[in-house]
Amino acid sequence: MELDFGMDFEDYFPSMIARFGAEGFISELCNGFRLLMDVNKGLITFESLKMNCSMLGLEVRDDELVCMLMEGDLDGDGALNQMEFCILMFRLSPCLMDGPKMCNTITTHQGADPMLMRCNSSI
Repeated sequence: MELDFGMDFEDYFPSMIARFGAEGFISELCNGFRLLMDVNKGLITFESLKMNCSMLGLEVRDDELVCMLMEGDLDGDGALNQMEFCILMFRLSPCLMDGPKMCNTITTHQGADPMLMRCNSSI
C-alpha cells in the first residue's frame, strides 16, 4: 500500500549531516526514535505511533500506520526497535541512498563532515 499525505517531501537529512556530522545525525535519529517509542516497551508500536501522530495533529488511518511499521519491521515482531528505525530512515532518504553523488554535493558545502564519505560507502 502506498502512503499519500498530499504533501511534497523535502529530504533534510543531507543538510542535517552537513551541520551535525555523522555522529550528531545518528544521535538526532535516536532522539526521534525515543520521541515515538512506547516507553514501557522501548519500541515504536502501533499504539505509540498512533498516539504520537494524533498529538502532532496528523490524521493517519490505521492501515497507513500498519504499513509504516511493516516497512521497517525487519524481525517481524510488528514494532520498530531503534536499529530498525534508523535503517528505515536511511532507506527513506532519497539523497542518502544516492551514495557518492550525494557525497559530492554535500562535501562541497563548507562545514561538511568528512565522516559522511565513510558513512555513505557503508550503506
